[in-house]
Amino acid sequence: MSIAVTPQLVATPVVYSASVEHVEQDETEIAADISETLLKIAQITYKDGGRGLRAVHAKSHALVHGELRVLDNLPPELAQGLFARVATYPFVMRVSTSPGDILDDKVSTPRGIAIKILQVEGARLPGSENATTQDFLMVNAPAFIQPDAKKFNRSLKLLAATTDKAEGAKKVLSAVLRGTERLLEAAGGASGTLKSMGGEPMHHPLGETYFTGVPFLFGDHVAKFSLAPATQALQSLKGVEVDLNDQPDGLRLAVEDHFATQGGEWDLRVQLCTDLETMPVEDASVPWPEDQSPYLSVARLTVTPHAPPSVEARQHEEDALFFSPWHGLAAHRPLGSVNRVRKATYEASGRARAERNGVPFAEPDSVGGSAGCPFKHS
Repeated sequence: MSIAVTPQLVATPVVYSASVEHVEQDETEIAADISETLLKIAQITYKDGGRGLRAVHAKSHALVHGELRVLDNLPPELAQGLFARVATYPFVMRVSTSPGDILDDKVSTPRGIAIKILQVEGARLPGSENATTQDFLMVNAPAFIQPDAKKFNRSLKLLAATTDKAEGAKKVLSAVLRGTERLLEAAGGASGTLKSMGGEPMHHPLGETYFTGVPFLFGDHVAKFSLAPATQALQSLKGVEVDLNDQPDGLRLAVEDHFATQGGEWDLRVQLCTDLETMPVEDASVPWPEDQSPYLSVARLTVTPHAPPSVEARQHEEDALFFSPWHGLAAHRPLGSVNRVRKATYEASGRARAERNGVPFAEPDSVGGSAGCPFKHS
């Protein structure tokens, strides 16, 4: 059953042309350097634990399946790509936090969500031609922490230098930084840097709103994506502090406790670029003004109540799934320097993880003729 919606467009969206992107001459070298740093992070964690982990967002708090329903009555500006027609798709969604090492949840860092939508037909992005999936990767901040690939490369090296070092000190630092962040937010501010270093408020991951932060092609236009809680049960978790009860995996337990009795619904939204001056493509650190272009719903995601998977099943799913913004339709091609370097860097990191775990990646519903989501929970 589709959901009626009447979006309100504030201004005429920008029509995409190649001129909105500006490729730097050294992006290939930057991508290679980022790949080396990510592989270094993964090598450190593999040496410690004997498992191949993601170089970023290694710790998972949930891996759930559900259905995405494209809304009906979308205007032409929103009826683009995946959302061009009313349809229902299965999806897999992973909730995580940002470091590449598995830390006690008392080290509180930004939350992330990765969505893999299945059975998607259409012209594909390079490297995903044989798949029928569309991935969206988001964090709980409306803009990226760095403006471009070059500065992201520098910040990633700092992250790599702290991997697998002094977890006890990180817990103490995280508590201090959270206090500082609370003071900033009470004064009407916020610091992405403090949050990335451990100052993320200890809020429930399911109450957060998530954003791609970086732009994408949206059919004829340019847009950013967001995922927002759509039901009272999820919205009531906004800003709610999770009591970890000295459990190092307290966030996962809180999420599992929610899904054991309740499902969840989220709105997948897009923010169309209407002004390239105030909504730049190449500077990912600039939040696009919502008073100029609000986020508009294009689909509803639904997860039903379910029991958590076994430890063995969860580990297999984690090993088998590979998320990348370059898995998807050509109509939603990633834009900007941060996105451009993610293709090669994610592929290199993913290959290393697959080799270490001996679990080759296979995009769901694209290999062996399998139908539906193979990662369903009982």
